[in-house]
Amino acid sequence: MTEHIRWLGHASFMINSGDALIYIDPYNLIDFPPADIILITHQHYDHCSPGDIKKIKGNDTVIVAPADCAVALGNITEISPGKEVDIKGIKIKAVAAYNTNKQFHQQPRQWVGYIIDTPEGRIYHSGDTDLIPEMDDIKPDIALLCIGGTYTMDVREAHQAALRIRPKLAIPMHYGEVVGSGSDADEFKSLCERDGIRVNILK
Repeated sequence: MTEHIRWLGHASFMINSGDALIYIDPYNLIDFPPADIILITHQHYDHCSPGDIKKIKGNDTVIVAPADCAVALGNITEISPGKEVDIKGIKIKAVAAYNTNKQFHQQPRQWVGYIIDTPEGRIYHSGDTDLIPEMDDIKPDIALLCIGGTYTMDVREAHQAALRIRPKLAIPMHYGEVVGSGSDADEFKSLCERDGIRVNILK
């Protein structure tokens, strides 16, 4: 189920879907092929990294990002929670991503997670978020969930998110780089699989 998904560390992924190569929050890249679509969740340096985007941006690359990323990135397709776009045959919907009890990702900033409809299934990338009510309406096949804590959901909150979303498969992210560790991913897997949710820890 994850043959087309590659975790690049932190919250960064590469998704090879049909004729489109999609990157989400590219960060600390070394040598990767050019993107068809780049999705940015929010303005923080470890998610909106102009230097990394430059490495994979081709002549026809479309960058989708919240409005306040335009200062750093230039020409973008602006997105906000609830907005949908269709790019190169891939349907992409932005969903809410924000903190409920901390100030790092405030709801008025209109930062996002993404739901991506691919031929291989529906993928949800949570962005940097806490456990929020909007998750009740998200029904993906694969959920990429932040688990690192401090700035986002911690392991137990991510487990609760997985219980709400009930994906066919959950993949932990946002650990091992800025916050969180491999032991957090192991704990998340144990909690989820105890409740019948399959987890794949990508390397």
